[in-house]
Amino acid sequence: MENSAFCVRLSLKQRYFSLLCIAVLVMFVYRLRRNQPEVKMHRVIEGLKADSSHFTLEKKPFLILGGSIHYFRVPKAYWEDRLLKLKACGLNTLTTYVPWNLHEPERGVFDFEEELDLEAYLRLAASLGIWVILRPGPYICGEWDLGGLPSWLLRDQNMRLRTTYPGFTEAVNSYFDHLIKKVVPYQYSHGGPIIAVQVENEYGSYATDEEYMPFIKEALLSRGITELLLTSDNKDGLKLGGVKGALETINFQRLDPEEVKYLEQIQPQKPKMVMEYWSGWFDLWGGLHHVFSAEDMLTVVTEILKLDMSINLYMFHGGTNFGFMSGAFAVGRPSPAPMVTSYDYDAPLSEAGDYTTKYHLLRNLFSHHHATPLPKLPAASERSSHRPIIVRQHMSLWSILDLIEQPFKSEKPVNMENLPVNNNNGQAYGYTLYETTISSGGSLKSLNNIRDRALVFVEKQFVGVLDYKEQELSIPDGKGKRTLGLLVENCGRVNYGKTMDEQRKGIVGDIQLNANILRDFIIHSLDMKPDFVNRLQSSTHWTSMREKPSYPAFFQTRLYLSSSPKDTFIKLPGWSKGVVFVNGRNLGRYWSVGPQQTLYVPGAWLNRWDNEVIVFEELETDGKIQFSSSPDYGMTVDVQ
Repeated sequence: MENSAFCVRLSLKQRYFSLLCIAVLVMFVYRLRRNQPEVKMHRVIEGLKADSSHFTLEKKPFLILGGSIHYFRVPKAYWEDRLLKLKACGLNTLTTYVPWNLHEPERGVFDFEEELDLEAYLRLAASLGIWVILRPGPYICGEWDLGGLPSWLLRDQNMRLRTTYPGFTEAVNSYFDHLIKKVVPYQYSHGGPIIAVQVENEYGSYATDEEYMPFIKEALLSRGITELLLTSDNKDGLKLGGVKGALETINFQRLDPEEVKYLEQIQPQKPKMVMEYWSGWFDLWGGLHHVFSAEDMLTVVTEILKLDMSINLYMFHGGTNFGFMSGAFAVGRPSPAPMVTSYDYDAPLSEAGDYTTKYHLLRNLFSHHHATPLPKLPAASERSSHRPIIVRQHMSLWSILDLIEQPFKSEKPVNMENLPVNNNNGQAYGYTLYETTISSGGSLKSLNNIRDRALVFVEKQFVGVLDYKEQELSIPDGKGKRTLGLLVENCGRVNYGKTMDEQRKGIVGDIQLNANILRDFIIHSLDMKPDFVNRLQSSTHWTSMREKPSYPAFFQTRLYLSSSPKDTFIKLPGWSKGVVFVNGRNLGRYWSVGPQQTLYVPGAWLNRWDNEVIVFEELETDGKIQFSSSPDYGMTVDVQ
């Protein structure tokens, strides 16, 4: 009995000691996780090198099979799904831009939370065994407003973007102080997934300051970037876009042997890489939806691989330009053309994450470059189509002016960026209402100072549109003094080309009525940020649809779901132009001119049961919001 009791006591002591050890271990792991990112992918041997005609990683030959997925164009809830699909296609590397304008929306105010949690994105890639090429900019192009540069830079009337102008370099240094310290722990040399970092983006097409690229390179190195440095340009840009110590890579869609030969000539005995193989193309409002045939794409990718070139598919999955973030295209055009909300790009994974013919062809091709079978395909995403919902209430633009910041009085018009709003960072996106008093009718001339499109009102009655094409408008005669209103929309800043310094929006100069320059403006900033939408939701100014709306107006209704929400697409065939908000999130712009006819609604942003839908419409509505289980990007045209 004594021996038995001793054994029991010993057993209890052993259990207690085991539990104590487990508790200590849990506390140790908890503290470790709090103080150090959990990104270890491997035992550190040697990172990506470009010391011969082939890349090596961990001292072994390495072919980069990459794909671009931008975390800021995809709901965070879907990041894992998209990256698993990237890996199942046979890709081993993820590339992503980093958008400065989202991460520093106001000077000195930084946002790396929720949908902008870059570190969470990098940890996810690491956990899935996917390498990362980071493209931190500061300029990213990407069909993104101002190429990712924050609009508050343009408050400086002398600003010279993408140069060593002190006002620009000081802002870059401040931003990089915050950004780079977040990504340094995720480098290969720290046990993380980042194997290469790009120095700026496509600078050879801009090339206005020979000291600029060395400045950016040093800005990265001095803050702890230790991995392989890269640049990327098209063939013409290769002549001016490189920087000593960084491997040059090339961008194209159609393979030209002369371009590959040129790359070899400027970098003999170095690996060759297509940093951006354009799998599709972007769309412009008023144009057609661009498609690039799957067969043509496969032919080019096959030839690239036969040449022992590494490749990054731009885009592998495009996603969506949510909110007001789409850019504008100006190269070879008399005026900028705004880009659509969708960034489907005719990519291998669709805007909503669907498999396409391109995906399956690439998966088969890339499977031959792996010694083991590829992962099984993740389940296809589910879609829903709902019955049309009827708009319940409306609120005129003129009724909501007390919900926004106090108006600004100015003798002359002031462009959006220089308005004294948002802690003196100016207005970045959305609409701006300029009001002044007139005492006659006649010819209203914009003098080409509208950026980009203005709805013109007299006494709150719509009289016409001024934009780049229409620069003169007849104002009807009337008695006494009347209020002239110009609701000016920033349709998206140019993201590529030589005109970036000129991308101030709103009214950027004088407006003339007959022979008189208009003066004494009251300016209302309508940027439609989340705090404004929240105030809108609780406003008491909503009016029943039994009363005829006065345009422009906000329209409100609700979508009820009795089951778990799934992705869907909003259709607005009876509306003209505006913006859609679902549960306070800005889904983006719609415009009847097309080509895009639907807006993507992620199921992750919907609630079971009650969902609020608010639409800002400029000119007309049939009072119904329709839904579809599939997108409609309009009539198509082949990429030339």
